[in-house]
Amino acid sequence: MIRVQNLSKRYGSFLAVDNISFHVERGGVVGFLGPNGAGKTTTIRILTCYHPATQGTASIGGFDVFNQSMEVRRRIGYLPESAPLYPEMRSREYLKFRGKLRGLSASDLEKAIGRVTDRCWLGEFIDRPIGQLSKGMRQRVGLADAMLHEPDVLILDEPTIGLDPTQIRETRSLIKELGQRHTVLLSSHILSEVEQICSKAIIIAAGRIVASGSPQELRDQFLSKGRVIAEMRGPQVEVEKGVRSIAGVQKVDISADNGWVKLTVEAAPGRDIREDLFKLTSSNGWSLREIRREGATLEDFFVQVVAQQSIKRSRD
Repeated sequence: MIRVQNLSKRYGSFLAVDNISFHVERGGVVGFLGPNGAGKTTTIRILTCYHPATQGTASIGGFDVFNQSMEVRRRIGYLPESAPLYPEMRSREYLKFRGKLRGLSASDLEKAIGRVTDRCWLGEFIDRPIGQLSKGMRQRVGLADAMLHEPDVLILDEPTIGLDPTQIRETRSLIKELGQRHTVLLSSHILSEVEQICSKAIIIAAGRIVASGSPQELRDQFLSKGRVIAEMRGPQVEVEKGVRSIAGVQKVDISADNGWVKLTVEAAPGRDIREDLFKLTSSNGWSLREIRREGATLEDFFVQVVAQQSIKRSRD
């Protein structure tokens, strides 16, 4: 549904997007992640036909964003981080105005407004002036606008910003539901949000795609070093010697607390040493209070790959 090939964008001497390629299949919710200045917003603006690229190609639904931009615009709904609304208009008036711009007939427009009003929880606010609405409510009006014409692709830039906790939960549930009927590209700095609702994540840093895959696949990459946390009671010197002798162990951090030896053990990629640690304690008659593989989140992986990319770029 979304295809990007060798895409670059240069502002003078600054290369904001550096030869990136990725594709998003039809249906599902895909997270598009990156730190400030990574090129994420620039890429979104190219896909939504706001900015031309310097080189490369991009298409949505088979239509080129450069040469067939009107066809692309008919097939996308875009919610920018700060929705550009008219504060003097009432919410209903604004949605009517936007629907007419998209060519919806009068009867279809009324049905569409009713649909998005319900789905974005705008019922009691639909006839209020937009200028009197909170930031969160304005965000919901912007989301209703993006959904009005039932687009094939929804591109949402920080859709939960400004919402209260209940609204955030409801909006996440709505986005997950939308992914069953639309292709959703979700830009968010809240990585736990991406973990909850996205089937795939694309991470961009320093203008380059540095990782992509399901949140679980990315977490597994972070865990590939096989880091294990353990706590056992035994002589510290003997415990450390025994752990270091286990095949595949690369690094051991050790500390003692009231007779208990706390260990953080890093093994070779793909090597799970938990069973070896258990056998070590059993054979020596030591007590074992804790043994677990270190948990990881998408945030852990994100911080790791972004840091690596920053170091790489500073060396280039």
